[in-house]
Amino acid sequence: MQLKLLSIVLLIGLITFNSKGQTIPVGTPILSEAMRNAQLLGQVDSSISFSVMPIFPVKAFKSGDQNDFYKTLGKGKWNNDNPTFHFLNKLGNLQLLPFKWNQQFNTHHPYSLNDGAMIPARGYQTMISLGFYAKLGILSIQLYPEYVFAENRDFQGLYKQLSPIIWQEYNTFHSLIDFPDKFGDKPYKKLFWGQSSIRITAGPISFGLSNENLWWGPGIKNSLLMSNTAPGFMHLTLNSVKPIHTLIGSFEGQIIGGLLEASSYETVMQSQSQYLNGMVLTYNPLWISGLFLGLTRSEMVLYKDLNKFTDYMPVISPFFKKNIYGNGESKTVNDQRTSIFARWLLPIANAEIYAEFYKEDHAYNFRDLFLQLEYAHAYLFGLTKLQPRIHHPGQYIKFQLEYTKIEDNSDNEWRTGGYSYNYVHYSQQLLGYTNQGQLLGPGIGPGSDLLSVEVSLLKGLKKIGLEFERFVHNADFFNKIIQDPRANWVDLNISAIGQFNWRNILISSKFTFQNAYNYQYYYQPTIKNNKPDYWAPGTNTFNFQAQISMTYRF
Repeated sequence: MQLKLLSIVLLIGLITFNSKGQTIPVGTPILSEAMRNAQLLGQVDSSISFSVMPIFPVKAFKSGDQNDFYKTLGKGKWNNDNPTFHFLNKLGNLQLLPFKWNQQFNTHHPYSLNDGAMIPARGYQTMISLGFYAKLGILSIQLYPEYVFAENRDFQGLYKQLSPIIWQEYNTFHSLIDFPDKFGDKPYKKLFWGQSSIRITAGPISFGLSNENLWWGPGIKNSLLMSNTAPGFMHLTLNSVKPIHTLIGSFEGQIIGGLLEASSYETVMQSQSQYLNGMVLTYNPLWISGLFLGLTRSEMVLYKDLNKFTDYMPVISPFFKKNIYGNGESKTVNDQRTSIFARWLLPIANAEIYAEFYKEDHAYNFRDLFLQLEYAHAYLFGLTKLQPRIHHPGQYIKFQLEYTKIEDNSDNEWRTGGYSYNYVHYSQQLLGYTNQGQLLGPGIGPGSDLLSVEVSLLKGLKKIGLEFERFVHNADFFNKIIQDPRANWVDLNISAIGQFNWRNILISSKFTFQNAYNYQYYYQPTIKNNKPDYWAPGTNTFNFQAQISMTYRF
């Protein structure tokens, strides 16, 4: 049966010979940001939402080279063209994909955000990726594995001096989500499928099997439903590769079904296979240029509970519990998440504004949703502005702000029996909204908040700047258990950012100086002159993170 199916696929692939389906993987250093900047400057199609990623630049931007869609290599390139190898009498071709080498180092404790297969770890860590893209008609294969090595050094976790009540809640939290503080006691070594896929692409539509990271929604620092914080997972996908234009506007979208893996580092978790069905849809109205409206939805169920077709497609079921189960409850364990978002592109001002609102769990009906809109919710909003330097053509000052609030409304804890965290499920049968121990949604984690401000100078792919962040760690845990206004764990991060291109090479670097107030919620007041002072400052913990990535474009 499998051999017969493969023969049909190859036969279809021989029908046409102009398909191109390479992607720019989510989070690709420099190039991911450059695509979005180019749109703000009016240099690429304004109907692309940048809310359904990865991007297919050859299709979306009508570029001949997905590794140089911005046309920056020019005469400085060591080799004139991306070497293409033809086969089957030139009916098919094969190209090398960029060689990527990402490195990071944390001095005191783990700090990790949007780094894919890399893990939160102290010490040195590296990820290497190299592969190829081959196509034969409408059939394409992208083999792009990733290898990760991390020293994974020991570090200070939750302090033993904290009260038994705090430890009890800490253990309860970790019994309901596969979210380990540390990935084992040895150096971490693992080979992943990475950004690999096999697809059939015809016109604006692509169908296939993929392990690529996904990014849904308009956010830049965080995405509330799908980001590249966790490793990619194997999934079937039906998606657009470019905007689909209609009489009322353009649409982009994706629907997936895949299996999530447990990390095996949280021994209290019941390791059962989880099935994830998800979708994203964006709409750009014909009569409002630059406005994108979108919807995302995902639902997790246990693989053993899948029996009929509708079990594999829960995202097309009604949004309200009453319309699904009547006055009863589901007989199987499941967990739904959904969000709505908007992005407004303002190319005349070289700017954009965007926002996303997230809800977890099914509301019983519309009345319940309206009355309890704050229950199990999160949101983000942001803006980006590129200001031209008048006397320096081609140079821009970039200002970017984004605020993400995952912290839930603590007044609604009674609704879940005294337990309420976004991206966590009350049943130990589910692993939380994770894959291999890392969150599929916002990298800052359950209950956390992040304010990020960047000011930088741009010229082409070159960039130098500063970023300031206020990172509140799991405020839900703090509000529920810690409840000491002096002991909230909040980081102040100041980062120096630099990136440049030279011939075929792209270099990106970020050096973060992280001052952690009350690290792990441990408040130690400093005593002066032997006088007690309730508001005495605590002891801060310092962490330095260095991130350097190198990309070689063939």
